[in-house]
Amino acid sequence: MKRNVLNSPRLLELKKHRRRVVLSKILISLLALLAIFFLLAYLSNLKSLNISNVEITGNKVIDTEALKGTVEEQMTGKYLWLFPKTNILLYPKNSITNILQEKFKRLNSINLSILPAQAGKNNTLEVSLGERTAKYTWCGTDSPETSVENQQCYFIDEDGYVFDEAPYFSGEVYFKFYGVQSKFYFYKQNFKQLIAFRDFFIGLGLQPTALYITNDGDVEIFLSKGMSSTSTIRPKIIFKIDADFQNVAENLEAALNTEPLKSKFKNKYSSLLYIDLRFGNKVYDKFQ
Repeated sequence: MKRNVLNSPRLLELKKHRRRVVLSKILISLLALLAIFFLLAYLSNLKSLNISNVEITGNKVIDTEALKGTVEEQMTGKYLWLFPKTNILLYPKNSITNILQEKFKRLNSINLSILPAQAGKNNTLEVSLGERTAKYTWCGTDSPETSVENQQCYFIDEDGYVFDEAPYFSGEVYFKFYGVQSKFYFYKQNFKQLIAFRDFFIGLGLQPTALYITNDGDVEIFLSKGMSSTSTIRPKIIFKIDADFQNVAENLEAALNTEPLKSKFKNKYSSLLYIDLRFGNKVYDKFQ
């Protein structure tokens, strides 16, 4: 009977020895990694490596304490119960930025930076902010002809971004927009053109106070009631949102300088109901 060389006592002992060496190396490696892990955890908790103060700059309208509290809340607690969220290398920069943008719509820029410890002052997280400037207001989806007098409106910045509740203003303090807004913007793709068109109206001596975009894509620009002898009249100029704005502007200017509109407008639009520019080069108007 042949001897099984592969199962000889010497070879089996050699295999066991190699296995013990491999297991020892694995165990040593795991212990080393664990030691490094806890060393890093210890170092991450050092006071010199942690944020102990939050400084808010750049805000003018939003309450500083509300901003500071929101930032500090995001840095509360630890990762894996060991690594503090206040660590200057681990603090949740993206989470802070996202929650500030979500909670405070007025903000249009957020920059975070660490101010290193100085004499008598520990590491500080500086939150530099930029706020949107209120240029106009958005007052809902209903036409200004049917909306209530004290309807809740929201501020709009120069890019058409709807960002904050506006207090009630009597009179015509802000130019008002009406119609459906999408993802916090009022007709973002057309907003600059609409503002330019409003400014064109002002250049013609008109006094636009509100703009309404209907579900059918009609744009109605309302003129100041003060231009009418009858306070219930809301004179308006109508055109299509997808029209060639340059062509519409030329048609309107030509119509205002041509009879009979030219003569009628000498009375400050006293009986104007509307001017309709939706039909190519044809201009329709209606007076009382």
